[in-house]
Amino acid sequence: MKKAKYRPRVSDSLLRELMESTGAVLIEGAKWCGKTTSAEQIAKSTVYFNDPNEQRRIEAILRIAPRKLLTGPPPVLLDEWQLTPVMWDAVRFEVDQRDTSGQFILTGSAVPADMSQVHHSGTGRIARMLMRPMSLYESGESSGEVSLASLFAGEHEIWAECGMELEMLAFLIARGGWPGAIDQSERAALRHAQNYYDAVVHTDISRADGTKRNVQRAAALMRAYARVVGSQAKLSTIAQDISVNEAKPLSLVSLSEYLEALRMIFVIEEAENWSPSLRSKALLRTAKTRYFTDPSIAVAAFGAGPQELIDDLPTMGYLFENMAVRDLRIYADALDGKVYHYLDRNGREVDAIIRLRNGRYGLVEIKLGGDLQSVDEGAANLIKFASLVNTDRSPAPSFMMVLTGLGQFAYRREDGVCVVPLGTLKP
Repeated sequence: MKKAKYRPRVSDSLLRELMESTGAVLIEGAKWCGKTTSAEQIAKSTVYFNDPNEQRRIEAILRIAPRKLLTGPPPVLLDEWQLTPVMWDAVRFEVDQRDTSGQFILTGSAVPADMSQVHHSGTGRIARMLMRPMSLYESGESSGEVSLASLFAGEHEIWAECGMELEMLAFLIARGGWPGAIDQSERAALRHAQNYYDAVVHTDISRADGTKRNVQRAAALMRAYARVVGSQAKLSTIAQDISVNEAKPLSLVSLSEYLEALRMIFVIEEAENWSPSLRSKALLRTAKTRYFTDPSIAVAAFGAGPQELIDDLPTMGYLFENMAVRDLRIYADALDGKVYHYLDRNGREVDAIIRLRNGRYGLVEIKLGGDLQSVDEGAANLIKFASLVNTDRSPAPSFMMVLTGLGQFAYRREDGVCVVPLGTLKP
């Protein structure tokens, strides 16, 4: 079978930057998001710890001299390293001995279930980066005519056209950003996300920490979590949803363990609440906002497809928000930033705050529709929130953006708020 042409990833430049500054880099992220393929672009030798043809040889070397697995030409790629946690300390020690950057790349689709074999943190020797499924810019569905970096730099002139239709947007949410699904037929592409979901509930959620879990309960949890995407739903709310059709309610302790297992295999990725300096004294909510690492996981959990999303636009709106947050996270990483959410006890909310390490930030409202009413509502909320920021203690936002799914144009309004369809955005 001919190998597909590599599609460059936004994270490629970050990986190269980290390789220049540290001895080893750990790439973590959901299974099938492209970690190994990305690492293979710069690796000179590779050890695949999940290769059944090499398992006996690798196990024999691990018993005798683990460091012998590190002797290939650098950078050496150690794929799915978490299957052999002893390699962590071996890599750390070898980095110290060589005292040279760019020696190793480790990839992992889970946090090791047994950390007892890891004795050192790797701080200063092993840098970490999180990789996610593809953004629309990486998969070719965003034109990239609007640059997030340019917005932070103060660019005023914004203009682009976007031809994204409802049917296409629904398909992209249901397909997700899985590299293996790109360029496939519609049916095959949609099946990719379903296969991922099946693997999570049948095996991966149990392998995360070595605890056997009930498949039906795992599936019920995934559906319940899909129903609260974009919210700060309490554990008790999720547990009640799961337990509706069960004789014995799910305890909050058990639910927390299930959710932690999903975090360990990078299925869910919550957003932290941002804590700005405001002129008002509104109390900030402390709960994190719930998202999947990719919106297609929620669609698969529902057993739905593009048409079901179109028939239920409110649900499609929440899942579009999940997709938009996925892309913003990928773009923010490239700019040395992070994506937050804001919600206080007064109900004041901002969907996404992109904050860079240098302190600059942008405010984002996410709207499925690009109609005038939706845009006006989003812009008014951003302007009101920005007016509450105490600029004596914090800078004013670098930009305010209404990020849309179906908007036809990217432009700057007279009030200064940018209107940007997701299908035009890039880092």
